[in-house]
Amino acid sequence: MADASLDIAEQVARVLRSNAETQKFVEEQRKLSAEMNKLMAEAAKLNRDRMLAPWQIVAASVAATSALIGGTAAVARFFFP
Repeated sequence: MADASLDIAEQVARVLRSNAETQKFVEEQRKLSAEMNKLMAEAAKLNRDRMLAPWQIVAASVAATSALIGGTAAVARFFFP
């Protein structure tokens, strides 16, 4: 009778250890999944930034050109009223 209760206790302990190990693996999987989602979001942002970079250069060039034209017009008005 004592052997049977020890066997049952051992089996229960083994099942509890197995459940704890499974929970540990599940938490690790969730952590890795969250990290993967974060990296994918960063990659998408970098890809979007890479696609927008030429347009940012164009916009900055247009703004600089208009500032130069406006400055030149102001100087011309000042010297040639």
